[in-house]
Amino acid sequence: MVPDQNKPKSHHPNEWEIDNLPNRLTIFRVILIPIILGSLYFSHTAGSWSLAHIKLLNYIAAWTFVAASITDFFDGYIARKKNIVTVFGSFLDPIADKFLVISSLIMLQALGRVHVFVVLILVLREMYITALRLLAMEKGLIVPVGTLGKWKTATQMVGIPLLMANDLPFGINMPLLGDIAIYLASIFSLYSALEYSIGLIKKIQKLKKENRQKRREVNKKGKTIES
Repeated sequence: MVPDQNKPKSHHPNEWEIDNLPNRLTIFRVILIPIILGSLYFSHTAGSWSLAHIKLLNYIAAWTFVAASITDFFDGYIARKKNIVTVFGSFLDPIADKFLVISSLIMLQALGRVHVFVVLILVLREMYITALRLLAMEKGLIVPVGTLGKWKTATQMVGIPLLMANDLPFGINMPLLGDIAIYLASIFSLYSALEYSIGLIKKIQKLKKENRQKRREVNKKGKTIES
């Protein structure tokens, strides 16, 4: 699992360890993804059994997604609390998150439950933020998770399972609530991407200013020594 993104990374004595609780939760989350996709797929196939159990399959997908989201919270919480920072977790955890969300969004769009432009916004935003973090890492900088980014994640994780369930239990319009949540997530994603971009630009400008100041000081010392 990865450490808090708001804090600089440091070497951990067991950074190459694989078998720990956060990593097990991350692997479990990856295993849940085919169950989600399979349930949604079979709920709309022409088989007699699947047609008779559409509601069950939809709920299996929805609750499995909720379980996967819960593991995402707990593996991060445990990793931070016990200071478990591993190379395997740092690699797999963000990939598992993106696989879970992006594959679910694509499947929901294929089923006609979410607009294609919403999917494009959310998927392209994830790609953009990943590229932004790589750029920041190359410059030795950190892109912290902002409030808007947290709201994007929260509304997204609420909206997706509601759209998967696609039911009206006790008069609760899950598809409508899911649409509202996922549209809010797309709005938050755009504003958070802008927020991250502006924040990184300011950090890069500050870094350039500090580097120029250091070069001036070095030049001054060099001239002093020569004189």
